[in-house]
Amino acid sequence: MFDEAVNGSEALDKLEKGEYDLIILDVSMPDISGLDVLQTIKNKGVNAHILMLSVHAQDQYALRALKLGASGYLCKSDIYEELATAIKTIVNGGRYISQSLADKIIFDKSNGFNIAPHEKLSKREFQIMCMLGGGKSVKEIAAELFISDKTVSTHRMRILGKMGMKKNAELISYAIRNELIE
Repeated sequence: MFDEAVNGSEALDKLEKGEYDLIILDVSMPDISGLDVLQTIKNKGVNAHILMLSVHAQDQYALRALKLGASGYLCKSDIYEELATAIKTIVNGGRYISQSLADKIIFDKSNGFNIAPHEKLSKREFQIMCMLGGGKSVKEIAAELFISDKTVSTHRMRILGKMGMKKNAELISYAIRNELIE
């Protein structure tokens, strides 16, 4: 079955009604992010291979997507050269990331292991960090995630602590610099 969805909600609706062997998700989908759709798919136990696509620098979202259970991750700039290989690999039970992404994930410039500060965050903290980095207020985030303002503020304090920051301005700057927001 081949199908297409224009946003995360529509993708989840279609998954309720049909069975798919391969799902290709964009990280930046309208209304519900591709990472949140991926999390929902995995929580529901949908038995499908999932390839994540993104315009973002590959290493910024790739680790998170793979940890959530994606079978592969591909930057849209590599789609023409690597999409067919990625799909074949994933459908045959493998996992796929490009060689350049593998190098970025494993080694930094000094040949040591490279773990970005945002990789220390929980799934929820990362989600809130991206929302704060995108300029949303605590009240807006609370309303969108159906949690209290106090819970968002607690997450904000933990995020700043884990990332060694003191102000939202530092968080916004980091999110922009690392292409974590659009």
